[in-house]
Amino acid sequence: MNTNQHLENLSEIRNIMERSTKFISLSGLSGVSAGLIALIGSYIAYLKINRDKSGDEVILNITESTSKELFVLGIAILVLALIFGSLFTLIKAKKRADLTWNSTSKKLFINISIPLIAGGIFCLALMKYGMFGFIAPATLIFYGLGCINASHHTLSDIRYLGLFNLCLGLINLFFIGYGLLFWAFGFGVLHIVYGTIMYIKYDMKNV
Repeated sequence: MNTNQHLENLSEIRNIMERSTKFISLSGLSGVSAGLIALIGSYIAYLKINRDKSGDEVILNITESTSKELFVLGIAILVLALIFGSLFTLIKAKKRADLTWNSTSKKLFINISIPLIAGGIFCLALMKYGMFGFIAPATLIFYGLGCINASHHTLSDIRYLGLFNLCLGLINLFFIGYGLLFWAFGFGVLHIVYGTIMYIKYDMKNV
């Protein structure tokens, strides 16, 4: 009995220390919802890009009006993903009786925001100079860096999501014109796989 009690105490101490240094209320359903939204958005983007089709590498031939539509679509996808992601995270945090906005979550927010903001500005510059083919790999690369950067302040599993997206973006640099496929896989499929694994690994414990 004493041994079991000591183990329980050690486990409790470990949980307290983990909560104080890492934001662990991220929900796997946040990843799944973000992936589904990204796949839907990718299909809408495909329909828009297909209007400008003049060859295999359609992404290089989109019009200025289409590029603006894709930019608005990208913002809409990001906003929806953030809304649903925040909702599922708040639900999980409430079940665990965790604070959603504290010093740890602030560090997480700052560390993921820096690469994302830099990437957003970089992509705007690419749009300005008509280098549309590099936007998809750029978003994957900067998002991957953001996840890797943020992994120090949350569940370490997010680091692997970042590494996969970073690699996808780097590979996409050598296959310009197929960015939408890489983007759909990175932001869509990988998020669904990641979210499902996270849900099974962490969230189901609290169900």
